Amino acid sequence: MKRRTFIKQSSVATALVGLGGLGLQSFQSKKRKRITILHTNDVHSHIDPFGPNDGRNANKGGIARRATIVESIRQENPNTLLLDAGDIFQGTPYFNYYGGELEFKLMSMLKYDLATIGNHDFDNGIEGLYAQLPHADFEFVSANYDFSNTVMDTHVKPYKIFVRDGIKIGVFGLGIKLDGLVDKRMYKETIYNDPIEIAQDMSHVLKTEQNCDLVVCLSHIGYFYKKFPKKVSDLNLARATKDIDLIIGGHTHTFLPKPTIEKNSDGKNVLVNQVGAYGLYLGQIDFYFEPGKEMQAKGTSIIV
Repeated sequence: MKRRTFIKQSSVATALVGLGGLGLQSFQSKKRKRITILHTNDVHSHIDPFGPNDGRNANKGGIARRATIVESIRQENPNTLLLDAGDIFQGTPYFNYYGGELEFKLMSMLKYDLATIGNHDFDNGIEGLYAQLPHADFEFVSANYDFSNTVMDTHVKPYKIFVRDGIKIGVFGLGIKLDGLVDKRMYKETIYNDPIEIAQDMSHVLKTEQNCDLVVCLSHIGYFYKKFPKKVSDLNLARATKDIDLIIGGHTHTFLPKPTIEKNSDGKNVLVNQVGAYGLYLGQIDFYFEPGKEMQAKGTSIIV
């Protein structure tokens, strides 16, 4: 199916915003560059599409359909990254039987570039997660989980930098507090550090020291908690930091028809997005770069 058909049939919503708090700009110059960020979260081992009798999710999802959409977008724009915000494991018999092997193999076939770790990715214990790493042809990032005294030591980086069409993209990961959510026996000696403090440091390193043009946080801390508004969340993270351009979230299974535009501590725009769960949607954020103009962004949620 042609890309144009995908956009016409399956785009839920789009938003074009000027990051940095500036207005919209014209992008007619040939010097304009476009970086596409595709993302999933909380897929929870949903390999197959939902069946015709599965209520509001009927005939949606499935990794084969996602692969077709991703490939179409990559053909249109080779400068594309595919990211996952955690909770890859747990939710169907595929995980119960294969322990995560199938999920990682299929994500590798889709050529995921990077993922972070969710709480359910510890459901077979940290040893179970470690055992599946050989099946993942992509890396994991988590800046606030300290795995030093575990089998995952050296296998998870705080951040990774990509260069696409001369644009430098820094991506760092954040995970939710495991204590009280995951049995201690599952995550062993993993140390949790405050996500907002870590994010302030990581985003500064990426933006200022590494000179990244685009800083992305791959988060599994939750979009926002209405009953606990001060709890660590993606929206509070955006407000408390100043060097993040995009937060891709997970954990709360929040479906956003378009990215939320939040103000950071300097009053500049930050995009925050999350696309529900179970592989029903694929998030797409396009960033536009043009000399002398502020970076611009357009967000779309695509029904799979």
